[in-house]
Amino acid sequence: MGFDRIANMVLRRLIGRAVNAGVNAGINAVGKRAGGKKAARRGQDETQGAPQKPQRTPEEEAERARIREVRQARRARRAAREKS
Repeated sequence: MGFDRIANMVLRRLIGRAVNAGVNAGINAVGKRAGGKKAARRGQDETQGAPQKPQRTPEEEAERARIREVRQARRARRAAREKS
């Protein structure tokens, strides 16, 4: 096996690793996760905990409950129609 083929194989692996590292860094940047693999293995610290749910007003909660009831009624009608 010639030196040029060996050098080509080595360069191919190095370039592949560099591309994979770049893709992972881009994904981490988009996901706003810093530190890469080490931070993922350690777990999230208190400053980067799970995203907090937004506080909803009572009006928003009532609207969500109304929509939920409408959807449940629609599913029940559809199920009854499919049975008969």
